[in-house]
Amino acid sequence: MILRIASLPTARRPCHDHSSLSRLFVLPVRASRGVHGTSAAPAWKPSMALDEWVQREARPISLRQLTFFGRTLTESRLLDSANYCRLELPTRIAHRLRDIQTLPYVVVANPHLAHVYELYHRAFERFRRVKEIRTLEENDNYCNLLEETLAEHATVIPRLAIGMLEVQGLMKPEETDRFMNTMLRSRISRRVIAEQHLALTDTFNSPWHFPHAQSAHDTEAVGEIFLRCNAREIVERCGKTTQDLVRKAYGPQAAIPEIRINGHLDATFPYILSHLEYIIGELLRNSIQALIEQRQWKDTTPPPIEVLICETSQHVIIRISDQGGGIPTEILPHLWSFSKGPRRQKRIENLARVPKLLGTLQELKVPGHQSHQHAPAPNTKTKYGDSRNHQGSLSSLASRPPDLRLGIGLPMSRIYSEYWAGSLEIHSLEGFGVDAFLQISKLGNKNERLTTRAMMDAV
Repeated sequence: MILRIASLPTARRPCHDHSSLSRLFVLPVRASRGVHGTSAAPAWKPSMALDEWVQREARPISLRQLTFFGRTLTESRLLDSANYCRLELPTRIAHRLRDIQTLPYVVVANPHLAHVYELYHRAFERFRRVKEIRTLEENDNYCNLLEETLAEHATVIPRLAIGMLEVQGLMKPEETDRFMNTMLRSRISRRVIAEQHLALTDTFNSPWHFPHAQSAHDTEAVGEIFLRCNAREIVERCGKTTQDLVRKAYGPQAAIPEIRINGHLDATFPYILSHLEYIIGELLRNSIQALIEQRQWKDTTPPPIEVLICETSQHVIIRISDQGGGIPTEILPHLWSFSKGPRRQKRIENLARVPKLLGTLQELKVPGHQSHQHAPAPNTKTKYGDSRNHQGSLSSLASRPPDLRLGIGLPMSRIYSEYWAGSLEIHSLEGFGVDAFLQISKLGNKNERLTTRAMMDAV
């Protein structure tokens, strides 16, 4: 049945009677196309289960808690991890479904946003029906469900970004950015929970796992969390990969800027590697491209990119400085926005060329390109990660051409940096260059930053 409801709550007038709303509707499970390519009214379904899950609050967790929980991994702890996921994932998805329900009706009729809602609704229905996990066999079945869902949701980021660009003008820009920040922060949280449990399951099932052994494996990583991420090593690895990408795109004759690293070169901290790779990879990519494209360096070696690492008692700060001319004045005011700024149509076209984007370096692919020169062999584990299919790696970054500017790299990098109570700031000196400051919590004792319905309603 198709309903056209004129009085649906909008982002400007949030509905606080969520119970009555969701008993009437669940937002589009399918958006059809009307005449002239416009979106017809989406289908609506009755739903009562959502009310129960929206009443629950998400339980934030810190890197330290995740580490302590997984360090001594027994069957009982693995099953506890599975049941934490079992309850936490549908709770967090339910809050985002309710957020989408408060958007203007004309916004959720957009086919890209309707597609995202369909994915979320399908995942919610799938996860909320999982019963308590009591055996290792049930955990294996649950992990298969997690893997399948992670793969399905690889399209969420580009779909969200395209949808928000297409509905520009139907919502206030600050409301659009607040919605995108909430959606992406929640998405990161769900992937952290799911991928951590998958990694713990891999560890438990590995031939070298002994629950009470103190081996080299215990000291390097606990699931997805690397206990001693070395800032210098990660900057070097991301820098080399980005330099190779630019060299491949511009030709061997291109003068690639050197990356110089100074400061506290031995600084380490616990972190999720894919998050750090994404942030540093985007920052270095911006600096290298800015220097390459400066005409004044066309026939000479460009100045180096200076990276300074500073370690304090509670933080590690990474400053990336370039002399790439600074950020154009027409872009600077919209640096952290998903919806504002110039080049809107070009951004939509480029996002359409990236059908899947997990928010890791791996997923920045162009169809038809393959690159495996840095990929580890199947079922092998390296110092900074393994070869799980759902996980990011640096191997395929080289297949993303420099002209594929998505316009979401910096806003997403800030969300990643703030997720574990860090920060990302950009200072541009027009005509000279840019300083980027990435601050990371060194102790790993800060809870993830989440936004729940109770928080949203209190604003």
